[in-house]
Amino acid sequence: MTRLFDNPEDFAATALAGFCAAHRGRVVAVPHGAVRAAPGTQGKVALLIGGGSGHYPAFLGYVGAGLADAAVAGDVFASPSTSAVAGVARAANRGGGVILGFGNYAGDVLNFGAAAERLRAEGIDARILAVTDDVASAALAERGKRRGVAGDLLVFKIAGAAAEAGLDIDAVEAVAQRANAASVSFGVAFDGCTLPGQGAPLFRVEEGGVALGLGIHGEPGIRTEAMKSAADMADLLLAPLLAERPEGHGGRVAVVLNGLGCTKYEELFVLWHHLSERLEAEGLTVVDPEVGEFVTSLDMAGCSLSILWLDDELEEYWRAPADAPAFRKGNVTPAATGAQDAVAPQVAPAQAIAPGSAESQRAGACIARLLGRLAEALAEAEEMLGQIDAQAGDGDHGQGMARGSRAAAAAAG
Repeated sequence: MTRLFDNPEDFAATALAGFCAAHRGRVVAVPHGAVRAAPGTQGKVALLIGGGSGHYPAFLGYVGAGLADAAVAGDVFASPSTSAVAGVARAANRGGGVILGFGNYAGDVLNFGAAAERLRAEGIDARILAVTDDVASAALAERGKRRGVAGDLLVFKIAGAAAEAGLDIDAVEAVAQRANAASVSFGVAFDGCTLPGQGAPLFRVEEGGVALGLGIHGEPGIRTEAMKSAADMADLLLAPLLAERPEGHGGRVAVVLNGLGCTKYEELFVLWHHLSERLEAEGLTVVDPEVGEFVTSLDMAGCSLSILWLDDELEEYWRAPADAPAFRKGNVTPAATGAQDAVAPQVAPAQAIAPGSAESQRAGACIARLLGRLAEALAEAEEMLGQIDAQAGDGDHGQGMARGSRAAAAAAG
């Protein structure tokens, strides 16, 4: 259960503020996100990553040299708004264009896509990078429908390294999309996660069972089986990934074994002991494996396995140096890590709105009353909407509707 919070509605914003305070000198807070304190060179392609909160170290923990230039944070398990994405992207832009990276979820697709259109209208070249690595969520023939899970780290690391190397936006986008196409993941859960302020988990796994293929927001999986030994769990995680090994692949792979928030590191190391043996037996050479927490789901108990089928270029960027609060590899030059003076990003000030006519103000007051009534109705229906959503999604729809309508009513008042 998530225990440390004040007002549950402020959980994500307070966590963002705390993250920025903990990493002063490495990141600079901007509205709804954070950017590098020491930005990349002028003309560099900027990589903006983001999504809902509740997945740390994704996404804020990956802001740093050799990885992301900025991250935007939505509410818990909820996409950041279009305006939030666009605002952080403007702050991160160095003149070379911006790549917007996120997991392939409906809200993110909608809001990051709309933000990209808004940025392009302003003259900023913006590209979309939706990670689609979860083999449990769609068949290979429908890869575009797959969710983004811990493959986020693999794809973002390679995209960030390509941008750091000075490639132009077409080349960065191409290598990032190739990395995404070569990434596969499969996860299991032993128990559900609990949203701040909620008294029960989004879902439950029956005692002594393991749920296969759940999403990182608690989206339903493909089936439930009896709990297995670590050795058998290694086989279960690996089998669906090996089934998608590209024909003729040379055998060099990047691998991430990811804890979902409540599975201890020692457990992951036990699992990795078996996985490393099986990967070797399959003729695979693991390049710089990562074992730990990389894309979590609050306090969910479970883990996932991700494989990226490397080629020479992808391996170069996977192994390239990076220095972010939650991910470090190799040695990055001091100037790139924040040793230089921090640079305050340029954030556009809010534009004042001129008072409307008397008729317009009467209409506005009417709309404000309607929003107030809508907020009351959605507050009453919050639990029911969440239960409906949990049948096919992540169970946060009621919370999102109630909070959103309440905020709209407050702003209109």
